Amino acid sequence: MATGSVTREPWRVAVVIPLQGPAGLFGPSCEAITELAVHELNSRGGVLGREVAVEVVDGGAPPGRVAATLRGLVDAGAVDAVTGWHISSVRNALVPVLADRVPYVYTSLYEGGERRPGVFCAGETPGCQIAPALRWLRDNVGARSWFVVGDDYVWPRGSTAAVRRYAADLGLHIAGETFVGLGTPDMGRAVDLVRDTPCDGVLMLLVGQDAVEFNRRFAARGLHERLVRFSPLMEENMLIASGEASTRNLFVAAGYFRSLVSAGAMDLLGSYVRLHGPSAPPLNNAAESCYEGLHALDRLVRRAGDVDLRALNAAIDGLAYEGPRGTVEFRGSQASQHVHLAVADGYEFDVVTRL
Repeated sequence: MATGSVTREPWRVAVVIPLQGPAGLFGPSCEAITELAVHELNSRGGVLGREVAVEVVDGGAPPGRVAATLRGLVDAGAVDAVTGWHISSVRNALVPVLADRVPYVYTSLYEGGERRPGVFCAGETPGCQIAPALRWLRDNVGARSWFVVGDDYVWPRGSTAAVRRYAADLGLHIAGETFVGLGTPDMGRAVDLVRDTPCDGVLMLLVGQDAVEFNRRFAARGLHERLVRFSPLMEENMLIASGEASTRNLFVAAGYFRSLVSAGAMDLLGSYVRLHGPSAPPLNNAAESCYEGLHALDRLVRRAGDVDLRALNAAIDGLAYEGPRGTVEFRGSQASQHVHLAVADGYEFDVVTRL
């Protein structure tokens, strides 16, 4: 062991990540980086001297089924904490099951506004991610009129409501909106609506494979030649699946990109490749958020000096640390972090600016 020895019963964390459904394509990346985070924590002596052990739970299953799985684990005393990337519908199903029982670090970008006790949100929110990106695209690309295409659930609906407020402040026009069923097999109608509506760009609030299918159909119609696309949820697996020809003029905002040139980001990439080799699943924002979740739990427990949920609730405000995203600081139970804007360049992202 690098620093101290691991003793006592393991500290057991349920890592809820998508293994099926539209977000399932980056599940393998989330699993692989979870292994790295566990390896790092245990090499440093675990959490308060307890070895970290994880159980992966499929967050791509229907929300009620995910909640039932977690309820069984918590009732059996098999879980001490929960983290991971999963959609907001799953989070809303989990919170009543976990409330006042175990800490829950939710790592995904989301619509914002989560304030229920014991839920610590480490992901990006529209105010720090979407609003400044729309401002930059207005000023530097001339995109003032937007068509919103989203999956029909909590995150896209809540984010679109926020975008309407930002549009008024930024002098932007929302030319149209359409929402599709999560996991829809055909994006033809959505793309046709965009084609037939005068606008400068498309705000994509689509998850995983849904965004891939939209990108392919969008490019097949030739719309990528004349319209900008912006997404707060687009990662390297999605670029690969979309195909290089389908991602022209595609901008993305996120707290982390594999191509970030910073000490923390490069250290993470080096550690990931050393553990899994160069053929590992692509490192990406969703996966890195799972790494953040486990390390945030560790930092929070160390700050509180206890794993008791009441102590963690009292210790979360002001928790700060350096990681692959740079400085992350919790203000209340919401993490604040730098967000970057990038443009798709083949199968990578070219980071343009920090928002």
